[in-house]
Amino acid sequence: MNDLKSVAVSVLRAFRPEAVLVLGSGLGALAERVQQAVRRPATDIPGVAAASIAGHTGELICGTLAGVRVALLSGRTHVYEGHALQTVVRAVRVLLAVQPKLLVLTNAAGSIQRDMKPGDLMLIADHLNLSGGSPLEGPHTADCGERFPDMSRIYPAAVRNCVRRVADARGLLLREGVYAMLRGPQYETPAEVRMLRILGADAVGMSTVPEAIVAAQMRIPVLGISMLTNLAAGVSRLPLSHKEVLECGLVAGNTLADLIEHSLRDAVTATEASV
Repeated sequence: MNDLKSVAVSVLRAFRPEAVLVLGSGLGALAERVQQAVRRPATDIPGVAAASIAGHTGELICGTLAGVRVALLSGRTHVYEGHALQTVVRAVRVLLAVQPKLLVLTNAAGSIQRDMKPGDLMLIADHLNLSGGSPLEGPHTADCGERFPDMSRIYPAAVRNCVRRVADARGLLLREGVYAMLRGPQYETPAEVRMLRILGADAVGMSTVPEAIVAAQMRIPVLGISMLTNLAAGVSRLPLSHKEVLECGLVAGNTLADLIEHSLRDAVTATEASV
């Protein structure tokens, strides 16, 4: 048993999740739906830093969701808190070492497109890593995956289609697009938002991409969903605030939780065809 997997087995205490989930700012509603939940601080995972941002409780929750065994991180740490990218992804890397079938990443993001409004949900079809770095930098060990992993199929269409079917059945408008990550913590300038639109981004945030890169390296398919909490700078004339992000999460968070809960089983099953 390699070192990374040994750490994972110790942290999970013989629990074997089929899916690992990470909840973004203000999106904790899903955590309350986990059954037979065992909760403890995410800092119980060696090398994981404490979350310090409002809307991130910093818990590791193990249990079942819609009949799927899950390990759920309620909140995450960010580069802008002063952490290295390797520290930001530490919790996800450890949990993925036991080879779950799916990683679900959620975030709060700003909309770059005028027809995508606050409260809308967006399936992530691809991403732009504009963080200025990679969580794969530095010393490499074989238990982390390939040194030069392919990034062309991080978000499989078969997995996204499972979520879209649930959304269609419920009459829920579900967007799809490209998510761009910048380091933050400042919000983007109008000029930066115009740049992102030219590059092909539909939404922008300060997370998610490092975890998705690690999952691709470890050959774990990713389901990514952004909750659009605000119009980005220059798209809206209003000033941006984290308070607005959290308030939108309270309103639309349950919709996102419903969508994930009712599509999770099929999404996990679909990964078998996507690897």
